[in-house]
Amino acid sequence: MTDGKAFSGRAILLQLCFAVFLGALFLAAPAAAQETPGAGIEAEVPEGAIGVTEQDGMAEAGSGLALPTDLSPWGMFLAADIVVKAVMIGLVFASLVTWTIWFAKRLEISRASRRARAAFATLAAATSLDEAGAGLAKSRGPAALLADAAIQEVTISGDTPEKEGVKERIAWRFQRIEANAAREIGIGTGVLATIGATAPFVGLFGTVWGIMNSFIGIAHTQTTNLAVVAPGIAEALLATGLGLVAAIPAVVIYNSFSRSIAGYRALVADSSAELLRLVSRDLDMGRRPRLAKAAD
Repeated sequence: MTDGKAFSGRAILLQLCFAVFLGALFLAAPAAAQETPGAGIEAEVPEGAIGVTEQDGMAEAGSGLALPTDLSPWGMFLAADIVVKAVMIGLVFASLVTWTIWFAKRLEISRASRRARAAFATLAAATSLDEAGAGLAKSRGPAALLADAAIQEVTISGDTPEKEGVKERIAWRFQRIEANAAREIGIGTGVLATIGATAPFVGLFGTVWGIMNSFIGIAHTQTTNLAVVAPGIAEALLATGLGLVAAIPAVVIYNSFSRSIAGYRALVADSSAELLRLVSRDLDMGRRPRLAKAAD
């Protein structure tokens, strides 16, 4: 439980820091753009400019039609509609959350797997429940909880002749410990699954909204000149690109974590089987843990 709570606190803190940073950045950007006259993103198309012809009959150059000149990703973001901007900010934040979870969760799974492998090696070498408990006395993780549960159940059961009943009760307690371990190690992976599944559709929504605005602009200007239409469509497609940038790493990381968590759960299950073997051997040989003798 301690590792899971620590991970949740770290992840929430990092996410809040990223959110504050992004909020300050995007709030300051429009003001900076307005204070720099030479850095504007729109300029009037001069008469005779490339891509604007007299045959169009719409006098684009003379009508003061404004076209964006900065077609970099940042320039397109600043020129985008407020809805498209909100979509882009949300997708960038989702991408930051994905990489935050990857960093924190990778460390957590690596530590947990190392402890589980060391605990399993200790249990595999033990010849009695006492020896297993002593070997895991300073250990942390599910294996230590499994050993404590087995010793406690044998102690509480006393000298009952119903050995199968003792094994059944221990097995039930083992199942709950394994389930809790699997739930704790899986904290955060659901967020990755959600981002991977929804980010492309969120980006697509931004694209649809942006293209809709582009067609509205076409209707207002009454021209289909590619130089007029292309910038708006490019801004809209940027939202889809950001959706894919957020979704693809989330899916890959989620699948990687799923395999790692499956391996970790297998190690915990193996430790549970080793402890059941030791419990069965001690019961058949009439041995009781030292803890049980001390309680008497």
